[in-house]
Amino acid sequence: MSTPDKKAIAQRAIGLATQGMTKIFGSFTALDDVSIDIPAGQFHVLLGENGAGKSTLVKCIMGFYQPDRGKLLVDGQEVSVRNPREARALGIGMVYQHFTLVPSLTAAENLVISRADAPSVINWRKEKADLDAFMARMPFQVPLDAPVASLSAGEKQKLEILKLLYLDQRFLILDEPTSVLTPDEADEILGLLRGMTERGELTVLMISHKFREVMAFADAVTVLRRGAHTGGGLVKDLNPTLMARMMIGDTKIRERAARVAHDHAAAVLDLAGIFADDDHGLPAVDGVSLKVRSGEIVGIAGVSGNGQAALVEVLGGQRPMRDGRIFIHDKPFEPVRRDFDRFKVFGLPEEPLKNATVPRMSVAENMAFRAFDKAPMARFGWWLSPSPIRAKAAELIERYKVKTVSTDSPIETLSGGNVQRAVLARELSGDVDVLIVANPCFGLDFASVAEIRSQIMDQRNRGAAVLLVSEDLDEILELADRVAVMSEGKISYVAPVGETDRTTIGHHMAGH
Repeated sequence: MSTPDKKAIAQRAIGLATQGMTKIFGSFTALDDVSIDIPAGQFHVLLGENGAGKSTLVKCIMGFYQPDRGKLLVDGQEVSVRNPREARALGIGMVYQHFTLVPSLTAAENLVISRADAPSVINWRKEKADLDAFMARMPFQVPLDAPVASLSAGEKQKLEILKLLYLDQRFLILDEPTSVLTPDEADEILGLLRGMTERGELTVLMISHKFREVMAFADAVTVLRRGAHTGGGLVKDLNPTLMARMMIGDTKIRERAARVAHDHAAAVLDLAGIFADDDHGLPAVDGVSLKVRSGEIVGIAGVSGNGQAALVEVLGGQRPMRDGRIFIHDKPFEPVRRDFDRFKVFGLPEEPLKNATVPRMSVAENMAFRAFDKAPMARFGWWLSPSPIRAKAAELIERYKVKTVSTDSPIETLSGGNVQRAVLARELSGDVDVLIVANPCFGLDFASVAEIRSQIMDQRNRGAAVLLVSEDLDEILELADRVAVMSEGKISYVAPVGETDRTTIGHHMAGH
């Protein structure tokens, strides 16, 4: 590959616009007359809650969907994009939430096989020389000879972006690109991409929900709500409060209670040297020891895949311990139904529809799981009484603002936020000594996030010991009293939230 001159580089970025883009599925309008204009060389962010239409819009741009009405313009010219191959031919590429690399191949091999013109017999001497020349022009590097499986999450994300640049994509769509990265990795990658847009080498459209990244790196935003364009503008003229209002409209957001002091509180939950293996028999949790006091939230931070999910499964009785002990109030605890009741341990696991409910059973039945064998829901320990089950569910539905057609509706028919609320209602309706929650707000709307975080804080203020496992560092910094970092199955760092910072936490998340 020859090295382009500076003038050619300055003209590489392309602009893109949609005019009246509309996409209808049956009776549902997923995208309603959306027009956006992204000039060449701009770093543009697409904001909106789940279901706002962001994914539908970018899928129309990429050719996965054909719009029912509207136009797509590239550099001012109307174009028709029938599939992703045609989008790539126009210089439009997308980095998806999940990696699309082949783990067993090297970074170099992944780059070469991504080309439409990749030869059946590859001249690796020539390809390596071309790749070296290509990498010399790039603002970030990855080891080309290393198998992708050996790369860190940050290096894989860089490689996904490098792959698009190698394919000469000059308009990059990034779907939540920092969700698997440490704060340092996220800032590094977004900063380098911002530099490329400023030099006119690229245009970036990023889907994100992180206002901190928007304010630090974006030039402009477009906000969607319920499929419609509800606002936007230059970032310098906006702030997080204004952007949030554009996203949620007139929805009322619950204010969280102030943090109550619990001085000299005793430890309630004590994890003592816990070891557990993953599904392949390899170490996943490696000697985790951690204490959580009454009236305290301890947040476990870490990049996905460092043992946090396995630890939550151990505490919930879904994964066996290889070694270690769990104590509550200094007494041995086994993660079985008897001890959950005895020690007042409750929880909200990740993906509650999958991990904490029976989807086809009713809302009322799912809400009764913790008490179905106790009076008044049962007599003689086995004879179930439907009326008390429905009555209790109706009370909890009203108290926790669960939106459902009726108590008899299958819980799988509820939205994600309302499934979370229903499970929380079940878990928090009694006295709670220990609360274990994992990524409780992932993918939820603002109102549900505010409600769930408020419920967690309420339990902490009442004296519960709360273990919060979250891949959202902002959530941990907002809620936790102490933060513990989990890396490669171990707790590598513990500090009060007021005595640490994002950079320090990020370094430990990266294993430094």
